[in-house]
Amino acid sequence: MLVDTHAHVNFQAFKDDAKETLQRALDNDIWVINVGSQIDTSRQAVELANQFESGVYAVVGLHPEHTHSQYVDEEETHFLTREENFDYEAYKKLAQNPKVVGIGECGLDYYRLPEGIDPQIIKQKQKDAFRLQVKLAKELNKVLVIHSRPAKGDESLYDDLLEILDKESNLSPALPSGGEGVSAEPSPLMRGDARRAERLRFEVHSFTGSPEYLQKFLDRGAYVSFNGIITFDKTGNMEELVKLAPLDRIILETDCPYLAPVPNRGKRNEPSFVKFVAEKVAQIKDLSVGETEEATVDNAKKIFNI
Repeated sequence: MLVDTHAHVNFQAFKDDAKETLQRALDNDIWVINVGSQIDTSRQAVELANQFESGVYAVVGLHPEHTHSQYVDEEETHFLTREENFDYEAYKKLAQNPKVVGIGECGLDYYRLPEGIDPQIIKQKQKDAFRLQVKLAKELNKVLVIHSRPAKGDESLYDDLLEILDKESNLSPALPSGGEGVSAEPSPLMRGDARRAERLRFEVHSFTGSPEYLQKFLDRGAYVSFNGIITFDKTGNMEELVKLAPLDRIILETDCPYLAPVPNRGKRNEPSFVKFVAEKVAQIKDLSVGETEEATVDNAKKIFNI
């Protein structure tokens, strides 16, 4: 069994065969969590989940790219984003559906900001929407699904994300970061912070940053999800990240229809392809595929309460 914790079968790429694609995954013993990017795709994720008795779930939220309007032109997608303000009550109502297991994908995206607008204004809109979604995840006890895409050569976005998480959720590293003379036993205050952190379950989706920043998220209790990028990355960074992440914090995803893994590069990605991500994680961590599948499924069930 496997769980694709981050799919977009609710997107246009699957408009003609969404239900068939999900059934194909279920037939292969793969559960699917479809993730929204704005109110329409969030509703579609819920509608799809409700068409299946079990094994298909939804996450609802506002992607940072949709907090402003811009044309996105990348290898796998071309579209004009529709600007949306985060409507707390509308998303709250949607998130109360029993099939909704998380809030997101939300976060920050500084990779390509629209021209002709002060970037600080855009960043502030993204931060404001993210704060509201952190609040909603806490209120409803849902998993927070974090999107994080920094500008090329500048990882300051991660500092902004961590600052918001620390402030809005009372998160801080549950254990000391180490160093000479530092006790391995957390102080009473740190133990209190760790208890408060339990109120917010969160995962960092498709993380591609440095090992140093991944460790900062892990120290705050994050789970990290890996996808097809680990099968074709040539920089060596993704392999480092997989090695660094403890097995009990790793979950798997496809991010379909994007980022199809080897051996399906160039094809439309789909949840059934998550098996290739599991195989690559097993290879990097020198585990059997069975061990990897069992651990990542347990992790997904634990964090998403499914």
